[in-house]
Parts: sequence; C-alpha cells; structure tokens
Amino acid sequence: MKFTSDVVIGLEIHVELKTQTKLFCGCPTSGNDEPNTRVCPVCLGMPGSKPVLNKKAVEYALKLCLAMGCDISSELVFSRKSYFYPDLAKNYQITQYELPLGKHGVLKLKDGKVISLSRIHIEEDPASLVHPAGMKGSSYVLVDYNRSGQPLVEVVTGPDLTSPPEAREFMKQLITILGYLDIFDEHNGIIKADANVSVKEKGYTRVEIKNITGFKEIERALKYEVDRQHSGETVIQETRAWDSDSGVTFSLRTKETEEDYGYIIDPDLVPITISKEFIAEIKKSLPELAHDKVSKFVDKHKLKKEDAEILAAEKELAELFERVAKEVDPLLAAKWIRRELVRVLNYGKKVLKDIELDEQNLIMLLKLVEHKKITDATGQQLMEKLIEQPFNVKEYVEKEGLLAVSDSFELEKFCMEAIAENEKAVADYKKGNEKALNFIVGSVMKKTKGKATPAEVNDLLKKLIIQD
Repeated sequence: MKFTSDVVIGLEIHVELKTQTKLFCGCPTSGNDEPNTRVCPVCLGMPGSKPVLNKKAVEYALKLCLAMGCDISSELVFSRKSYFYPDLAKNYQITQYELPLGKHGVLKLKDGKVISLSRIHIEEDPASLVHPAGMKGSSYVLVDYNRSGQPLVEVVTGPDLTSPPEAREFMKQLITILGYLDIFDEHNGIIKADANVSVKEKGYTRVEIKNITGFKEIERALKYEVDRQHSGETVIQETRAWDSDSGVTFSLRTKETEEDYGYIIDPDLVPITISKEFIAEIKKSLPELAHDKVSKFVDKHKLKKEDAEILAAEKELAELFERVAKEVDPLLAAKWIRRELVRVLNYGKKVLKDIELDEQNLIMLLKLVEHKKITDATGQQLMEKLIEQPFNVKEYVEKEGLLAVSDSFELEKFCMEAIAENEKAVADYKKGNEKALNFIVGSVMKKTKGKATPAEVNDLLKKLIIQD
C-alpha cells in the first residue's frame, strides 16, 4: 500500500461486550472482584472442559457490524490463536481469524472523513496481569483469571488515521455508537487498543503499541510514539508497550507475523450458520444512530450543526430533546438542554443516567421560560434544583414568588425610580456612553429581585430616557 501522509495509524480496538456471562461459559462477567473467583474449568482452560457459545454476545457483535455497514459472514467460525503467555491458561485464545463476523465497514468522523474498517470479529479476553511496581519495575507478575473469557469484539481499522487527535476522534465516535447500541458499559466495561504507527521519514516502518486502556490514553500514547519516531532514534518493526504512569512506550519484542500464531479452526466449536432471517431480526432492532439524529435535528428542527452534534453524542440526551421538543419550541429546548442541563450535569460530574429527572417538570420549566413567565436567571436556578431532585416547578415558582415582573405599569415604576436615582449614569448614556445603560438596568433588576427580563428592561429604559 502506498502512503502519502506524514503519519500513518491503524487501530485494533477491543471492546468488552455488556453480557451477563462470559463468552464460552456461564461465569458472571461482573460481581465479586476478589481475584480468581469468577472462574470455572472452561475459562481456566482445564483439560476436558468444553466451550459453549454465548448467543447474546453474537447478537451484540452483529449489531455493531450492521451499524458499521459491514458485509456479514454467512457462517460463524472460531479459531485457536496459539501463543504462550501467563494470561492464557490453555496457551491459546479463541478468536476469529479466517472468517470474521463482519468485513468492509466504515465509520465517519465529524469532519466527514471516512475511516475504513477491515474487519470486526468476536474473541475471548485473556486474564489480567497485575504488575505491582509497574510494567517495567515489577520483579514478579500476578495473574487474575476473573477477566479470562470475557466477551470481546475487535474492531480493526484500515491505515487511514493520520494523527493522534484523529485517532481520539475515531474512538469518541465509536464510543457514541456503542452507547446507542447499548452493548458496552462505558463506566465499568473495558476498552483497549493496539495501535500500529509509522512515519514517512522512517520509511513507514510499522511499530505496534499493545494494550492501551481507555480512549483518552490512546492520544497520549500515539503522540509519544510519533514524536519518538520523528526523533533521531532508530525505528525497527517491533511490538512496544505503553506505560501510562511514566508516559512512554518501551520495547517488548520484535514484531510477530500472523503466521507465528499457528491459527487452526477450533475443533470444540462447530461452525454456526448465520441466517438471513437472524440478520434481518437484528437489523430491525437497531436504533436510530447519532449521525442520523444530527441530520434530523438540523433538517427538521433547524438546529445549528454544532448543537445537533452535542445533543446527539449521548443517546439519552438526544431522546430527551426529542420528547421535550414535541411540547416546547425546539430551538429553545435545544439551547436549554445543550447548554444549561449539560452545564449542571458537568458541574456535578454526572451524566443523564445518574439522575432522577422528571421530564414533565423540565417541560414545565421550559414552557415558563418560553412564555416569559420566569426570567432566564430564574430558569437556570430552577434547573440546578431540578437535577438534585424532582419537584413541581409551577407550584414552586408560585409559592416562592418567582414569576417574572410582566405588569407594564409596575415595571415602568421601577424604571422611573432607577432613572431618578442614577442621574449621572443617565447623563453619561445621553452623551453616547452605551455601557452606562447597563448600570441602570442592574438597578432595575435589583428592585425586581431579578424577576424582570433584562431585554425588556433595556428597551423600556431607552424609551423613558429619550422621553425625559
């Protein structure tokens, strides 16, 4: 393959599927975290144990393949990938090699660039290796087999990414799709990546970085490796590891080829036919994905693309907006959900799933803002309270006397008082100092206890001062 960019990056992303049991046995995927407790003869690789495929894991993997536009295999075939390492009790990993579940998919970045996906396949996770003093400093390694046999789906990109920020953007888009499909637990699930990196000035000599955990770390690891390869250091084809504590990659071994793994078809797992009916059933269950919602929000609700993308980035937020927009002006709903609701959630370090939000009270709040029954400032304060616990917004506003001052006679009275009390500011405004008016507006807002609309006060003051 002929490359033209200065940097070439390909990713192999391993996503833990959100099933209740492991890929080939009935051990739970979560629960007791004491080392080596969620295990059985199958995931420990004991002689004579036989794997049984988890159907839910296949359904989840197929959902991802279809969402990515992959060509689906007509048969499900598993192979044994042989290598000798402490995290593999049976000295091979059950994976897919010759015939992946999905091929030739795509993922589109926010800027429209299309990243090719060469394959998506299912495999089991090895055990977890624990290095007490870090990967480079530990004199011994501990093995926890709780993770052994966890169901993974591996997403392999083409060499289409050209920078660490672009790789991180790819991961963000992938996380969004996984969230919409509800097949990955973003808070508790594991997502790892192996990254292949090469640069033009070193003849595109490919270096693989193994097991980068968490998509935020991917950008760090790639940036370090790109800088290393751009330096005067000699670059050879090899496998390196990422040490997140020290922020460096270090050499593990010279790069293996696929032939080194001695793949064979697993004799304990017979090929399974993937029928067209099964594919159609899974396709029917797919939700509307984020990029579809962005297009709909822009076309139907006339939102700015930036607002539409932020709302669509989280499935729960997008669905909340759609429900609220049925009863409130969509532009106002988008503004308040995208800015104020997200602001309050971020401040509390929460996501929508974490809170008990009664959307009818949210709709009531936005209707009060829409009809100018309360000011924006009052609405912001109510939003902060609404995130803490549900309450009847309308009753609370009436009880606390938070309704906006909308009586024109009363508001004019407050404005006249402010004009009389701030003669210098009035004189400065008449001389052309526009900022002087803000001082008088502040005085009126103080008199109304913030229950007047600043824009309305501003307009009324201008009329009264001109008449004076």
